[in-house]
Amino acid sequence: MKALLITEGSSHIGHGHVTRCLSLYQAFETLGLQPHLLVHGDETVGGVLHEVSYELYPWLDSWKDTRRRLKDFSVVVVDSYLAGAEVYEDVSASVPVKLFLDDYRRLLYPHGFVLNGSVYWQELSYPKTEGVTYLLGPAYTPLRRGFWKVRRRPLRKRLSRVLVTFGGDDSRNMTPTVIRLLRKEHPELELFVVVGKGFKNKEEIYSLRGEKVRLFEGLSDEGMRELMRLADLAVSAGGQTTYELARMGVPSLLVAVADNQVLNCKGWERVGFALCAGWWEDKELWKKLSEGVEKLKDHELRLKMSKAGRKLVDGKGALRVVRSLIKAVQKA
Repeated sequence: MKALLITEGSSHIGHGHVTRCLSLYQAFETLGLQPHLLVHGDETVGGVLHEVSYELYPWLDSWKDTRRRLKDFSVVVVDSYLAGAEVYEDVSASVPVKLFLDDYRRLLYPHGFVLNGSVYWQELSYPKTEGVTYLLGPAYTPLRRGFWKVRRRPLRKRLSRVLVTFGGDDSRNMTPTVIRLLRKEHPELELFVVVGKGFKNKEEIYSLRGEKVRLFEGLSDEGMRELMRLADLAVSAGGQTTYELARMGVPSLLVAVADNQVLNCKGWERVGFALCAGWWEDKELWKKLSEGVEKLKDHELRLKMSKAGRKLVDGKGALRVVRSLIKAVQKA
């Protein structure tokens, strides 16, 4: 059986969709299907997809040609904010089994599976629709293979290492400002800073490197996992990375850098895993970040947050999703 994954990613729109599709790609491979990945975007996605085969292809601009390719696959996955309803209708009509990834009830989806693995899924009140099967909540969150099985260490009592991560592109230029803030307000902390391939601010960030500021670039999922394992706290954007942090039990301070991250940040705060510092342009953001770090020096609080994250995300979401799809193919 062959599976086609259709998504988008670039230095402009980020790599969250690509990362999710990579997780499903790895699950398809593990469970014996042949995955093929189409990405509408630019070469920066290679920073996420360097270990798998993929095709940079303007599938949205060439939809008629893309639609003709659908018949060659048993399963098609669409993870997109750009595709219109007609794309989903075509996929639904052309393929035995189809999966549509959603974050905020963007559309009324046609027959198929709809996946929303978010912590806030209950707030969206998905409608009961004939022919639609929902896979909802963090149990279905697709994480990369490196997070399926993890080693944990006891959460250290003293807060000493902070992971700083703002995705693959840091489109809001948050990283250097966070570094400067933490060095000024909390100079005792060691910072582990993740630099994505799509960063346009690398020169500025590398100028801040020092004994207490260590930079990491080109990390695999296993590399990111091990970096998280060493951290006592994370300062992060509010996207896909938050689910990896929850899996690793790293208490987090979250900043929403895109509209679709606001619900996620608030959701993680509501369930007790993270503190939401706010929107990236908020006037009080930097004060809230510094105060949040101070608050999270409390070991008991970080311990409760760590347990809350690990309770919700067990790392098996991608495998659960793909097993559901395989069962549907076998019944079709």
